[in-house]
Amino acid sequence: MPSFDIISEVNTVELRNAIDNSVRELSTRFDFRGVEAEIKLDQEIVKLTAENDFQVDQLITIVRGNLAKRNVDPRSIDSQATSRSGKHFHKDLVFKQGIDTPTAKKIVKLIKDNKMKVQASIQGDKVRVTGKKRDDLQTVIAFLRGNEDIELPLQFENFRD
Repeated sequence: MPSFDIISEVNTVELRNAIDNSVRELSTRFDFRGVEAEIKLDQEIVKLTAENDFQVDQLITIVRGNLAKRNVDPRSIDSQATSRSGKHFHKDLVFKQGIDTPTAKKIVKLIKDNKMKVQASIQGDKVRVTGKKRDDLQTVIAFLRGNEDIELPLQFENFRD
């Protein structure tokens, strides 16, 4: 039976390149000259540090712009609350890897509600879809790409006939 997996992952190489470009852009920006501001990547967490809240928002704009240039979907960013310690403001941007259980259940429910002739099952941090025909699976992929209810970027892999 044909099947494929629905996953949600961020390409870490492209993420690292986008952050490196953001650091380079930060060093050349006139509005950050003489200001203690920093963009740092730790695993899948980007740490932003600046002297005031407005500058942290500017750092987010720089990072989002470079992520868009590297084709990293901004829906995978989970922005944490801004915190203050001493004279610096800090903000963490966490990049989500994998599909969490509530979102996986939502995807399975969407597929079943549309009465498609496939079966969807949750397999850890991905969703496996199986069906009798390849065309049914391609219909599911087209449906999920056009759906706005899912707030994660989805990729489709392991398409087997």
